Amino acid sequence: MPFFIDVIVPLPLEQRFTYSVTNKEHELLQIGMRVAVPFGKRKVYTGIVAKIHNTPPIRYEAKPVEELLDETPTVTSYQLKLWKWIADYYLCTEGEILKSALPSALLIESETVIEPHPDYDINTIDEDESLNDSEYLILQALQKQSLLKISEITLILDKKTIFPVINAMAEKGLILINQELNKQYKPKLQKYIKLSDHYSSEIELPGLLDSLERAKKQKQALLKLFSLKAQTQKPISVKMLKEEAGVSESVIKSLVEKSIFEEYFIKKDRIQYDGDSSSKKIILNEYQSKALDDIENGFNIHPVCLLKGVTSSGKTEVYIKLIEKVILEEKQVLYLLPEIALTTQLIQRLQDYFGDQVLVYHSKYSVNERVEVYRHVLDGIKGKIVIGARSSIFLPFQDLGLIVVDESHESSFKQFDPAPRYHARDAAIVLASFFKAKTLLGTATPSVESFYNVKQEKYAFTELTRRFGNVVPPKIELVDLKDQQRKQKMTGHFSETLLNAIKETLKEGQQVILFQNRRGFSPILECNTCGHAPQCPNCDVSLTYHKHNNTLRCHYCGYHIAMQTKCMACGSTDVTTKGFGTEQIETELLAMFEDKVIKRMDLDTTRGKYAYEKIISAFENREIDILVGTQMLTKGLDFRHVKLVGVMNADSLLNFPDFRAHERSFQLLVQVAGRAGRTDEQGQVLIQTYNPYHRILQQVTTNSYDEMFKEQLDERRHFKYPPLFRMIKITFKSRDLNKMNEASDWLALYYRQIFTTNVLGPEFPAISRIRNQYHKNILIKIPQEQSLAKTKAYVKAGVDKFKSIAQFRAIKVVVNVDPY
Repeated sequence: MPFFIDVIVPLPLEQRFTYSVTNKEHELLQIGMRVAVPFGKRKVYTGIVAKIHNTPPIRYEAKPVEELLDETPTVTSYQLKLWKWIADYYLCTEGEILKSALPSALLIESETVIEPHPDYDINTIDEDESLNDSEYLILQALQKQSLLKISEITLILDKKTIFPVINAMAEKGLILINQELNKQYKPKLQKYIKLSDHYSSEIELPGLLDSLERAKKQKQALLKLFSLKAQTQKPISVKMLKEEAGVSESVIKSLVEKSIFEEYFIKKDRIQYDGDSSSKKIILNEYQSKALDDIENGFNIHPVCLLKGVTSSGKTEVYIKLIEKVILEEKQVLYLLPEIALTTQLIQRLQDYFGDQVLVYHSKYSVNERVEVYRHVLDGIKGKIVIGARSSIFLPFQDLGLIVVDESHESSFKQFDPAPRYHARDAAIVLASFFKAKTLLGTATPSVESFYNVKQEKYAFTELTRRFGNVVPPKIELVDLKDQQRKQKMTGHFSETLLNAIKETLKEGQQVILFQNRRGFSPILECNTCGHAPQCPNCDVSLTYHKHNNTLRCHYCGYHIAMQTKCMACGSTDVTTKGFGTEQIETELLAMFEDKVIKRMDLDTTRGKYAYEKIISAFENREIDILVGTQMLTKGLDFRHVKLVGVMNADSLLNFPDFRAHERSFQLLVQVAGRAGRTDEQGQVLIQTYNPYHRILQQVTTNSYDEMFKEQLDERRHFKYPPLFRMIKITFKSRDLNKMNEASDWLALYYRQIFTTNVLGPEFPAISRIRNQYHKNILIKIPQEQSLAKTKAYVKAGVDKFKSIAQFRAIKVVVNVDPY
């Protein structure tokens, strides 16, 4: 009886593909295993077995599987279930999810290679007159190296269509075409040393020492090995022996060559925790204990609980107590964070408490490090607690007991590009439901959606209203920039009030955080004569000036040119920068406080793997006096000596073309204010603005979340926005503006016939061209009484019909469910 498997391949294709397997392979196969499968004419991909059955495919003949890559499943049934839910809910494909979910080292891909045919004498190419130019060039290259990749042949021939040439050469018997699978993951091996087995008896040792009488260093290394063996039962590494004996690598190598020493290797984890877990107990205060009881009682009624705790109220200690209970039940815990910057401080706190039970998973780790964490979670032996950014929901949990989503209001939990465009908070709640686990959403400023769910009694709710240790909340003041400018009290971008406060704080030996949500030196370079500002040739944005390398840079596509001393339009030398970013704040501060250490934390300064760690630990150790940063600074970081927080310009947050601008501004400003005064002394927060009477800013100064929530909900009810309406955004991308306009109008008309007035657009976004592609959006709003599943089915049908029209095929369509 023939056997078949349905395979998910890592490509953006709707269906699973069926392959045939032999009886022997069928005996070894399990669902979730990786298999290498041929796809198309020349490619081999890693697929995941999703189903094993006996039904042959109808529309095509099933190809045989190339190779089984696993002995046991790499993907669990829970993961496959989550992938299916994400694919259905967010209207993407399982292949796209597979590409995001597995570390790329587990997804081997073939690279087509060619080599000379063994029957063809490659040395006779100069005499062979039957060769054309392309064939001659390829064979000449094969004389120098035995294998050539497709990418290398493209360069040699300097043309894109090379497969006809290669196929013709294969038919003539000149070359062989092979698939070379890149099996990327390599375990890290550490070299250890031991005495050879035939010297293990006591009798031979004196003779051995005599034979080394003239080789002093070698004898020294041998004696050191004996003494280390006596001191420790652990394996002795080459590095350890070198350092202890004070000898070089060549001495040890000589002893190996003489067969006195033997080398052996042990597989080692790339990420290790060397400290001990401390047994220090966390003592909760009465408010934290009450919150913990409320959460546990809430979990008896609802699987999801929202913990709204003011900044610095000690939410992390409550999480640790909950985690502790889950670990005692031998279950796994996932701790989700919105930013890699946040993991730095938290890992330290959790490792101090749980030791090497803690694993970390995010994109700053190398591929091999991620594979190791993936394997540990899959085996379920090491590391019961996983801390990670949004992608860690795809790890192969075996027995999940709790998911903590910290700073759950954060927009970073939503993935925008590439697909799958999922929201980690919502996907985490679904993942937890598969295991019948609990989900805790913790934040000081809940998103309107989460708080609405509490009001609808979908989530349990508890609150921490006091800061830990009864620390007084910071004093928040608004500084009117109009008034300060009128009175000529501005120094650069600093009001007199803010400047005096900085001086006062530094005099007291305390630290300052300054927040400006724009990186670079200045967003616009403008000519004072003709008003021209240099634009990016690929995007509809002006170039941002970066002073540290004197360039004008586009923050969307990376295009950059040298700083211009003359206007590019009229040649005038009268050019000035307008607006300001973190770099300009840093420059102004350096001029005013020459004796102080000033650093900034933004995308430009945190590109390296340990960049966050270095800046945060330097600030914690009080090596930095003033830290300037973008919104990275606002998210849950705990600095003990910050007395003053300054917001350079609140208006840029408020005046943003987005229905969530006011909610986001409130969250951001309350969060950034929460970094101040986290110890006994009251902190101070100064917010510079041209509009101090704005409702949101007034609500920030009094921390009136309920008032903000009520106003936002009324507005959204009136204008039909979430959480009262669901949304699906369809984005068109194309280099051809006219074709895109025509295509978007066609699809909008199709949807209007179904959804009538709840279709907005097509409309250009605020930035309508990025990387030379024009963008246009259609927004579909879904009322609560309308079936979500049916709506998505219609949306999908519309996109499928659109793609079947030949003239629209070149236009890319992106469907984004819950695009906020």
